[in-house]
Amino acid sequence: MTTTLTYRHLFGPGPSNCYPEAISALGNPVLGHLDPLFLEIMDSACQGLRQVWGTTNSRTLPLSGTGSAGMEAAFVNAVGPGDVAVVAVNGMFGARMCEVARRTGAQVVRVEHPWGTPIDPERVAAAHPSPKVIAAVHAETSTGVLSDIAALGQLKGDALLIADAVTSIGGLELYADKWGIDVGYAGTQKCLGVPPGLSPFTISDAAFELRIKDPQSWYLDLGLLGGYVGSASGSRRTYHHTAPVTMIASLEAGVNRVLQEGLGTVQARHVAAGLALQDGLEEMGLDLFAAAGSRLPSLTTVKVPDGVDSAAVRAYLLERFNIEIGAGVGEFASSVWRIGMMGPNANPASVTLVLGALKEALAKAGR
Repeated sequence: MTTTLTYRHLFGPGPSNCYPEAISALGNPVLGHLDPLFLEIMDSACQGLRQVWGTTNSRTLPLSGTGSAGMEAAFVNAVGPGDVAVVAVNGMFGARMCEVARRTGAQVVRVEHPWGTPIDPERVAAAHPSPKVIAAVHAETSTGVLSDIAALGQLKGDALLIADAVTSIGGLELYADKWGIDVGYAGTQKCLGVPPGLSPFTISDAAFELRIKDPQSWYLDLGLLGGYVGSASGSRRTYHHTAPVTMIASLEAGVNRVLQEGLGTVQARHVAAGLALQDGLEEMGLDLFAAAGSRLPSLTTVKVPDGVDSAAVRAYLLERFNIEIGAGVGEFASSVWRIGMMGPNANPASVTLVLGALKEALAKAGR
């Protein structure tokens, strides 16, 4: 039996709705992963990713897997048994970094921060005298908090800086080279407006030279992947795995769509939509969760009012308006909502739709 799908307004933490160009590209003819036509698409996608990452790194590529695969690749290639990894934790994804690093055998130095607050770059940088890596989340998806990665990059010393940009790439300012990011990973399904399934990834030449030469993951071994993208081209490319050609074509179309609008224009659109949403929520008498001054425009966290059933409101929005918003995570699962304004959804009409629908849902809930 085939399930009939209904259009959803995806205003949760991701995936977001996609740019039409990214969806149209999914219907293009399937090509072989070494076909010269596909390699042109791959090269174009990689060049576009360099622009949204703000880098000239030759090894900037779409990894075959979601942002979590990017996280795994970052750590298995950067640290091994005995290496020191300092990790800033101010939410679920910082905590996940610790777990991924632990499984490599690294000595993990966990620098805790209250959820809902940004990281303290000075405290993170001072947590160990000589770590191999320092890692932090730029835009913490679990809490809606933006942290100052540029400041951390200035304080990293000889350590490699690993940055999670899953909820910031394509929607917020991001300058990997200027900020001192040595290894960065992201996702396609948020501000880039592309379906989930790939992790935009970048690694500097210096970090590549310091990589683990025989990492525990064969599939995510950047040394092997370098023969397919980044350090090789044309007929010299070597087979590693069957690339998800259709998804990469969708990514190329989505990134080009962003660049054609203008990266600065797209970023300004995300900021404007996020601020308008946050102002509207506060005008409704709702309290925001993330600390003032460090709130993500792409993903807003708002406290569920006392006495309101979080799940019931989310269900009402889905059934009545085909609107998806996200619950919180961890101890805040039932006390926080996460509302995304990402990709094509970062616009005034989306803000008006969400605010109006949420106002009705809250009235039905007796507030």
